[in-house]
Amino acid sequence: MAHATISGAPAHGGQGSVPPGHHVQGGHDEHHDHESLKTFGFWMFLITDCILFGTLFATYLVLRFNTSGGPTAEELFQMPIIIAETFILLTSSFTSGLAVLEMKKGNKKGLIGWLAVTAALGAAFIALEVSEFVHLVHEGATISTSAFLSAFFTLVGTHGLHVTVGLVWMIALMIQLAQRGITPVTDRKVTIISLYWHFLDVVWIFVFSLVYLLGVM
Repeated sequence: MAHATISGAPAHGGQGSVPPGHHVQGGHDEHHDHESLKTFGFWMFLITDCILFGTLFATYLVLRFNTSGGPTAEELFQMPIIIAETFILLTSSFTSGLAVLEMKKGNKKGLIGWLAVTAALGAAFIALEVSEFVHLVHEGATISTSAFLSAFFTLVGTHGLHVTVGLVWMIALMIQLAQRGITPVTDRKVTIISLYWHFLDVVWIFVFSLVYLLGVM
């Protein structure tokens, strides 16, 4: 009767007892599941961001001719600066890929170095974007001038905000890598920040094509 009450528990310490390494393996599996859950959460975040940018792009395309007598895209956009921004951001995507390759080799210095180059390029992109916004405001083109400019500043500014968040995230990750090295946790974080950076590049290609190129055609 007593044996039936504790069903599932081994009756003797020999056969059916927990192997010595079981807890270690279980802990490893739990850690792996935890990391996989975080990666899944990141993909969910990217999906919601796709919806966000899709909505902003659709809004811009609907409102891009509503200038209310104010300046048009053709009058405002300075393509040499925009092309420089595009080149810098696409190059930063390439260097973030090199950072991941160095991580796969176990080269911590190479990983941090390429992440630093990526962050520097991202900062240069933000500096050019801020200078572009300052130029537009100086020309009398503010977010309240027309529906076209409201949609423009919201879309391009949201992308710039994402790049800024990525920069802060990347700098924090470099500090963590310097302190802890390449571990399963930092490996996962580097992979995620690289995917995030590539995603921002893809969004920028759409911004470049649908906002700037279409605006000056």
